[in-house]
Amino acid sequence: MANPDPIEIQKYLSGIDYPASKDDIVATAEREGATGDALDALKNIPDGEYDAPTAVSSAISDAS
Repeated sequence: MANPDPIEIQKYLSGIDYPASKDDIVATAEREGATGDALDALKNIPDGEYDAPTAVSSAISDAS
């Protein structure tokens, strides 16, 4: 799976309050219109709490 652009991912997560759970992150991205690689990447991050956008980006990189 190709890594989506981190800037694209953060665009879908604008307005989310951190720390955020994986479920909150995926739900926010879906609500903001994320599709394809971006949404798949977020669905593949480990369950847990993420305290910042960089933590989400790191989890995406680690999961790929």
